[in-house]
Amino acid sequence: MIALTHEPIDAAALLQRVTSPLAGAVVLFLGTVRELTGERRTLALNYECYPEMAERKLAELESEARRRWPLVECAIVHRLGRLELTEASVAVAVSSAHRADAFEAGKWLIDTLKVTVPIWKQEHWADGATEWVHPGAPG
Repeated sequence: MIALTHEPIDAAALLQRVTSPLAGAVVLFLGTVRELTGERRTLALNYECYPEMAERKLAELESEARRRWPLVECAIVHRLGRLELTEASVAVAVSSAHRADAFEAGKWLIDTLKVTVPIWKQEHWADGATEWVHPGAPG
């Protein structure tokens, strides 16, 4: 399951979606808006994308993760629009029979998503400046 949303990410619902009697492990990663990036103070973030391109790439990542690991369920959700400090911008939830597969798949999914999915992040800094951060850039 993949989704792009302008609504807050419901972590509890995502966990419920990937939980199964067949799974002995459920891993959830939430990427949240942090206040400090290096020495700069962030006020908010804005995320934009071309939905068709981003959804296609997210679906490819889900398929590849299912091919590489014996996952029971997999869910990836990315938030769009303006996000305030501490709000979740991205969630990856996976379940598998064993924890090693769940951890490895979850880590691969978020790491790969950050560099390959065409979703752009705009930093809104405390000093009034804004800056676009493109996929693959640190942060």
